Amino acid sequence: MSTAAASKSEAKRYNNFIGGEWVAPSTGNYAPNRSPANIDDIVGEYPSSAAKDANEAVAAAKAAFPEWSGMPGPARGRILWKAVEIFRQRIDEIARCLCREEGKTLAESKGEINKGIALFEFYSGEGFRLHGKTLPSEMKQTFTYTLRQPMGVVALITPWNFPFAIPAWKTAPALITGNTVVMKPASNTPGTATLIAEVLQQAGLPKGVFNLVTGPGGAVGNTLVDHPEVRAISFTGSNEIGVALNVRAAKRGVKVTAEMGGKNPVVVLDDADLELAVPGILNGAFGSTGQRCTATSRVVVQKGVAPQVIERLVAGAKKLKVGNGLETGIDMGPAVDESQLKTDLDYIEIGKGEGAKLLCGGKRLQEGALAKGYYFEPAVFTGVKPGMRLHQEEIFGPVISVVEVGDFEEALHAANHVDFGLSASIYTRDANTAMKFVERSEVGMVHVNNPTVGGEAQLPFGGWKSTGVGEREMAEEGAEFFTQLKTVFFDYTGAVRTTKNY
Repeated sequence: MSTAAASKSEAKRYNNFIGGEWVAPSTGNYAPNRSPANIDDIVGEYPSSAAKDANEAVAAAKAAFPEWSGMPGPARGRILWKAVEIFRQRIDEIARCLCREEGKTLAESKGEINKGIALFEFYSGEGFRLHGKTLPSEMKQTFTYTLRQPMGVVALITPWNFPFAIPAWKTAPALITGNTVVMKPASNTPGTATLIAEVLQQAGLPKGVFNLVTGPGGAVGNTLVDHPEVRAISFTGSNEIGVALNVRAAKRGVKVTAEMGGKNPVVVLDDADLELAVPGILNGAFGSTGQRCTATSRVVVQKGVAPQVIERLVAGAKKLKVGNGLETGIDMGPAVDESQLKTDLDYIEIGKGEGAKLLCGGKRLQEGALAKGYYFEPAVFTGVKPGMRLHQEEIFGPVISVVEVGDFEEALHAANHVDFGLSASIYTRDANTAMKFVERSEVGMVHVNNPTVGGEAQLPFGGWKSTGVGEREMAEEGAEFFTQLKTVFFDYTGAVRTTKNY
């Protein structure tokens, strides 16, 4: 039984992690965490916490900050490296929990965990590389340099779609730079976050350095955003909540990074290698049930190859086997919950109403074993125009919108003609055209002859326009967000002893 478990009932009951202890919520209330693949499968019961619990977590983090921030960076890194070793030992257990509570396939779950482990691995080494600068001064005999120092207590508010990787890419840089953390995971996926807390405890992280409080955003999230001791907030989620959070935090002058929506295009030109392009599109659009901020949702294709691309996309979508991700041979799991399933179904009707043509999919699947889950047929639309809602709005589900264009300039316009700017991709054999696309795409990340999805620990992650507020995540930039910069002027003539010491 997990160290976090609090009872031996049929569904295990788990608690918050505050001050190095597993603590029952002040409300006494717990909520069942049901699998979207089968609502009868209860992953566990997790706390429905209140403001009091969030306040206690902040107090614990504040108390732990002096000792943790005073520890040398390499020593902090060794604790993170120990966590890396434990995550690897427990990967099957964590992957199964992630698969059950989020719905993605077991293979996708393991892939996500490996990415998160790589992030902890990368940041464990950053303890040796917390950068400052030495710069020349205009004054004589003055040494000038900069230091990066921790903010203090930081709040991490994480989403359900990557319940291991996103907490990893927030937690690891926050800890390695000397901050103490309070995390509020999405209510849909508290189980994976609880396992992260277990591993950090097992790795020897001092008490109070990492705290976990589960529960509703209105009670827990708002308390963290408003708390005077919270000096930085890292958020990933919807635009509506992210913008409101940023406004709320701005009233206190608090540092915020918010990674929000995406509406990512793939441009396929007439000279593209379709054997490369189509599988990449299918993976980008339907992997993780399309529930990725980097998912491919628009295919902007030149008319010369449009019939071939459309035919192959439809054939590929129809071949995908939808089902419980714990089972072998499954290509796509369910929507994360009933609300997301309803959104997917609503956009099918929106697309039809706008005049787009639904070539396949778009229905709820309820036959046999699928009856107790939130399953949805992967969908492909054609006849989509840049002004349509299908082209403009994030669905966050397995729906492809195909836009046909005449040339590169029209393709670029269609790709850029949205409020979002996270990721974009182009498939072409022409290096000059590819470079034009790289330079003129209004996104934070560009892929050439690759899907729109993906990221690596050492590379910055984030977008332009309505996609994000604040600094990039991952890489060195991800660590810099959790620091404040100090400039030092050291006139060393004043430090020279002028009296003899006999």
